[in-house]
Amino acid sequence: MKAAVCYEFGKPLVVEDIEIDSPHKGEVKVHLVAVAICRSDIHLVKGEWDSRTPIVGGHEAAGIVEEVGEGVTLTKPGDAVVVSPLRSCGRCFYCATGSPHMCEGQFALNTESRLHNMSGEPLQHGLRTAAFAEYVIVDQSQVVKVVNKMPLDRAALLACSVITGVGAVLNTAKVKPGSNVVVIGIGGVGLNVIQGAVLCGAYPIIAIDLLDNKLKVAQTFGATHTLNAEKSKAVVDMVKALTSNRGADYVFVTAA
Repeated sequence: MKAAVCYEFGKPLVVEDIEIDSPHKGEVKVHLVAVAICRSDIHLVKGEWDSRTPIVGGHEAAGIVEEVGEGVTLTKPGDAVVVSPLRSCGRCFYCATGSPHMCEGQFALNTESRLHNMSGEPLQHGLRTAAFAEYVIVDQSQVVKVVNKMPLDRAALLACSVITGVGAVLNTAKVKPGSNVVVIGIGGVGLNVIQGAVLCGAYPIIAIDLLDNKLKVAQTFGATHTLNAEKSKAVVDMVKALTSNRGADYVFVTAA
């Protein structure tokens, strides 16, 4: 299969043929249909995170399950799935108490690779996924089934930007209905913060960015007011004016 491999941080990725093993116990092989490029992937290939080369990045993906390993019960071949970087055992203390993101489970994929270049050198699974490739091998906890009619290029965004933005509002901040929300930086995560704020019943929802085209998109996602911080130096005063001089109840700062 083809993959985009990072052999040296800060250098162009090398698109080449690589080998992929069959899934081991509890693992799933997915034929990818779509993958997005997240800013986290950019940090990865620049060497700004604690990673080793050679490595395959990519973690915001969706596709069709092709093969499953022994003991897999959460999916089957033919399922359309979102592939998530979040891995959890479902049995440890944190999983059992509702914090699977802190899972203490041990996974073979934490220390082993199912990917090798044509010289036999193992390739690191970047961000636990390695989705800049035609196929991935992930733990079964990392796939979430979606309805077959859902376009997979849209579904891919559910793997990271949607759950990050919406989750920050609903699960972390627990925004209360009627509260106001200020979103600084209208990228993929920022737009989904706005969507989360709409779901919570927040008002007003104020989007702040330096680019008018991003602010226009923010309105389609539910922002009630937009402010261009490049054109106005009195953004704080404007936020106060929009919030009955109370100021922001919740502020979300995201990568623009």
